[in-house]
Amino acid sequence: MGDVWKARDTRVDRIVAIKRLKAEHAERFKREARAIAALNHPRICQLYDVGPDYLVMEYVEGEPLKGPLPAADARRLAVQIAEALAAAHRKGIVHRDLKPANILVNDSGSKLLDFGLAQMDAPLLSGDATISMALSEPGVIVGTVAYMSPEQAHGQAVDARSDVFSFGAVLYELLSGRRAFAGDTPLATLSAVVNEPPTPLEAPAALERIVSRCLAKHMRDRFQSMAEVVAALEQAVVKTADQHPSIAVLPFANMSRDPDDEYFSDGLAEEIINLLAHIPDLKVTARTSSFAFRGKEQDIRRIADSLSVRTILEGSVRRAGSRIRVTAQLINAEDGYHLWSERYDRELTDVFAIQDDIAQSIADALQLKLISTPARHTPTVPAYEALLQARHHARAYSPDAHARAEEYCKQAIALDPKYAAPHALLGFIYFFSTSHTGRSMPEVAPLIRREARRALELDPFETDPHFLLGAVAAANDYNWLEAAREFQLTMTSPSVPAEAHFAYAGLCLQQLGRFEESAAEMRRAVEKDPLSVIWRGILMAHLVLAGKYEEALDEGLKALDIADNEIHPHLALSEAYLGLGKVTEAVASAERAHRNLPQQSMGTGLLAALLVRIGERDRAETLLAEMGSSPTPIWGRVWYHLLCSEIDAAAVWYEKMIDAREIFAPFYAQSFYTAELRASHYWPKLARMMKLPDSAP
Repeated sequence: MGDVWKARDTRVDRIVAIKRLKAEHAERFKREARAIAALNHPRICQLYDVGPDYLVMEYVEGEPLKGPLPAADARRLAVQIAEALAAAHRKGIVHRDLKPANILVNDSGSKLLDFGLAQMDAPLLSGDATISMALSEPGVIVGTVAYMSPEQAHGQAVDARSDVFSFGAVLYELLSGRRAFAGDTPLATLSAVVNEPPTPLEAPAALERIVSRCLAKHMRDRFQSMAEVVAALEQAVVKTADQHPSIAVLPFANMSRDPDDEYFSDGLAEEIINLLAHIPDLKVTARTSSFAFRGKEQDIRRIADSLSVRTILEGSVRRAGSRIRVTAQLINAEDGYHLWSERYDRELTDVFAIQDDIAQSIADALQLKLISTPARHTPTVPAYEALLQARHHARAYSPDAHARAEEYCKQAIALDPKYAAPHALLGFIYFFSTSHTGRSMPEVAPLIRREARRALELDPFETDPHFLLGAVAAANDYNWLEAAREFQLTMTSPSVPAEAHFAYAGLCLQQLGRFEESAAEMRRAVEKDPLSVIWRGILMAHLVLAGKYEEALDEGLKALDIADNEIHPHLALSEAYLGLGKVTEAVASAERAHRNLPQQSMGTGLLAALLVRIGERDRAETLLAEMGSSPTPIWGRVWYHLLCSEIDAAAVWYEKMIDAREIFAPFYAQSFYTAELRASHYWPKLARMMKLPDSAP
C-alpha cells in the first residue's frame, strides 16, 4: 500500500520512520493518523508529525513477534501487548489488524504498530462528533485472515472483543510457534476461523485457559475487555526453570485496638525477614517490596508472581497488656494451600522466641536448614519497641521522620546500652540524611563511624556497620582500599541489605570504571527488592554508564509500571534516550523528573542542558537561577556544564563537589559524562583530590 523509509530528522537529530501511502489508500492514511495521534502509550509506536501524504513515526528497532517462546517470556510480552490494546480501547479505538507482523520485539519488549485498519467508534477531537472511522461497509471483510475474528470474517460489526479474539490467536502462536487457524487457501483459513477450534495448546494451564477464552467463537463468551485479559495474565501462575525456594513476608496485620501499634506488627514481620535471610539457598524478598501490598486485597498468586516467589508468609499480631497473640501461615503460591500455620499466645517478653520459632518452622516446611547464629544479646522489650519505632519512621526518608527515628534510636540505646541494633540504625540514618536534609558528609561522617564501630563492639556479627564504614571510607575519606575491605565484609554476609549493594556499586565499583560489575551489583538489589522504584532507577543509571541504553529503557518501563512519581527512573530514562541520540524523548523524561522533584538539582541541571541543545536557552538560564535554592545545588551545576561542554566551569564546580564530599564526585569520575573533563588539564588535580588509584604522582 506504500513505502516506509528510515530517515534522520535533522531538526532534533533523531532517526525516524516515514510512511508514504499511495493515493488510493488516502482514507487508510487519515485513519492511521487520527488513531495514533489519539494514543500515547509506551507500548504503541508514536506519531511525530503528519504531512500531506506521509506520516513521521517513531523508528522502532526489532523483529516481528515470533514463537514459540518459554511460557514466562510469552506471558511477559502478552501483558505488554494487552496493555497497549487496552489503552487503545479506552480511546474508543479497535485495531482490527492485530497480528505478529504488526508487533515488533526487541530487548525493551514489544511495540504495537499499524493502525491503518483501526475503527474509531468514539469522537476524539472537540467539535468532531460526527466522525466515524469505520470505513468498511457491512459485509466487507477487513483484516488479516488468519487472525481476524469470526464476526470480521462474516463482515459484521466489530468492537473491542474482536481484538480480544485476534490477541488470543497471537498468544496461541507465541506459545506454540504455529498459527491457531491455518488452511491451504485463504478461504479454508477463513472457514477454520469461523467453524473450527484450534489444535489443543500445550502450555501452562492458566495460559491455555486465557487463550481458549479469547478464541471463543461468540463474542459474549470471550473476555469482555482487554483490561480483563490483562488482569487474567497478571494472575496467571507460570512455572519457570528457576524452582529454587523463595519467600515474601507480607506485613502482619495489626489486630490490636490501637492502630498506632502497626509499627510493632511491621517490626515483627521485618525481624522474621532478617532471620529467614540466614537460610542458605532461600531467596527472601526485601521489606520494601513485600510491604507494597499492605491493605490491598489481591490474590496470593498475583502477589507471588509480582515478587517472583513461590511461597508467601502472612500473619497477624494482637497486643493486649503484657500478652501477645501472633498467627502465621505459610502459603504455596501455586495452588494457594497452606504449607504450615500456627498461633502463638505468649507473654510479650516471648516475642523473640516467637520469631525464632516461625523462622525454624518455615525452614522445616521448605526442607531447608536455618543456620544457627552465635548467642547474641537479647534486648529489653522497651528498647526493642523503641527500635521498631525508629525503623518505622526511618522508612519515610523525610527530615521530620528521620528526626523522630534518630530520637527513638537514642531512646533504645538509653533503655539498653548493650543493644547493638539501634547504633547500626542510627549510623544508617545519618548516612542517608545527606540526600534530603542538607547535612554534609563531612558533618555526619564522624557520627556514622562512631555508631558503626559501637555496634560492632557490642555485636561483631552485625553486618550493616561494615557497609556504613565502607561507605564513609569511600564517600568522605576517599580511602578506596579501606572501603573495599569493609564492603567485602558486608558482601560475604548471608544477609546483605539492598542499601549495601547500592553503596558498593556506586562508591567502589563505579569509581574504578567497572560499570558492568556495578550494574550487576545493583541488579542484585533489584532482585531482592523488585518493587523498589528507587533501586530500579539507580540500576538504570549504572546500565547507562555501561552503555546498555536499551536495557536501561526496559528497566525504565518496568519502573514506571510500578510508579511514575519518583525522580530516579525519569532521570535515567532521559540519560538513556540521550545516549541513543533521542533528544526529544530525553527532554520529555527530564521534564517529568524535574516536575516530580523540582528541588533536586540533578534533574534541574540535566533539563537545563537539554534545553540548551534544543535552543531554549532562556528557560535553561531560568532553571539555573532557580537551582540556587536546592539543598544540594552543586552536582546539578556540574552536570549542566559537562553536558554543555563548558569544561572550565565544570572543573570549578567539580572541585566544589569534591570539597563538599558529595557522593556523585566519585560516582561519575570514570563515566562518559566526565570524558572531556578527564582530557583537560584540570583533571590531574581533581583526581588527586579524590585519591583515585591512578592519580598518584
